[in-house]
Amino acid sequence: MDKMPRWADVVLIPLISLLLAAFLSALVILAIGENPVEALKLMVQGSLGSTYGWGYTLYYATSFMFTGLAVSVAYHARMFNIGGEGQAMLGGLGVALICLYVPWPHWSLALLGATAMAALFGAAWAAIPAYLQAARGSHIVITTIMFNFIASALLNYMLVNVLRPQGAMEPATARFAETMHLPTLHELLLPFGIEFSKAAPANVSLLVAIVACVLVWLLIWRTRLGYEIRSYGKSEPGALYAGISPFRITMIAMLISGGLAGCMAINNVMGEAERLVLNATEGAGFIGIAVALMGRNHPFGVFLAAILFGFLYQGGAELALWTSIPRELITVIQALVILFTGALDNMVRMPLERLFLAMRRRRA
Repeated sequence: MDKMPRWADVVLIPLISLLLAAFLSALVILAIGENPVEALKLMVQGSLGSTYGWGYTLYYATSFMFTGLAVSVAYHARMFNIGGEGQAMLGGLGVALICLYVPWPHWSLALLGATAMAALFGAAWAAIPAYLQAARGSHIVITTIMFNFIASALLNYMLVNVLRPQGAMEPATARFAETMHLPTLHELLLPFGIEFSKAAPANVSLLVAIVACVLVWLLIWRTRLGYEIRSYGKSEPGALYAGISPFRITMIAMLISGGLAGCMAINNVMGEAERLVLNATEGAGFIGIAVALMGRNHPFGVFLAAILFGFLYQGGAELALWTSIPRELITVIQALVILFTGALDNMVRMPLERLFLAMRRRRA
């Protein structure tokens, strides 16, 4: 019998953890001489108070959905994929190659090709640590972390020596052709009579991310493969007894995870920058870890947590612009959220479990 209702595990624990993180963040803001209530108002207004703010919030959230889903799929197979950053970098390289060297006639076809290429490159980069884990016993956390640095060095080499236009100084590719520019939310919503900011970078890849959330839910909870992934993640001896191959599940789960992380590139490389630059990922691969933890590794939870972290990113930019609160403080708030939703999860969970057990005994 579960110690607490499912809704308490999915909703109540993350909510309490978030409130504790917000309380400590308010104390930090007070300590630097700012008003936490005014800071919160400014964050809400800057990130949710206009279509411009919503556009940036949803833009960041789109990237976090992809990387959060990547972490959650691997986690269901009892693996901690820390390599989302590197896999997203290689996904961006795949997007750049197919957009620069294939003359797509329309953005819709280019989006399909770029999504496939981003997933392929991200999956290929995840396949090496996956094989090392499955065949050699190398720990997936160590190998995926190290592969982030290798991916960064490889991308730097490609941008400086191979893909940089002749005569250009910046380590970046040429801009993609006009037919490969993804429509923004302004362009998507305008035919329906809905006004949205032209300057906001949120684009059609948001819809791709939402579709990815639905597909991951179907995969993990509605397919035989998803059942095998969850079974292996819960109990390797039980999975072996049922005839499930650890090598196969490790490879498949990491390939899917790497492919999802690579797909992040269609948002920032193809959708926003419209070219590949050196630091295109901007740390979203690591934020995906917090998003997956906050969302309890469920696609719907990842969707909500990605919007929360998008709010923190855009709200933090507003705080840095209009107050003396440094942008680094948002990193502190994110760290507090990660701390309470991950490392200190039992600090909230155990008292709640005792409370629900006491309530159950009282009713009995």
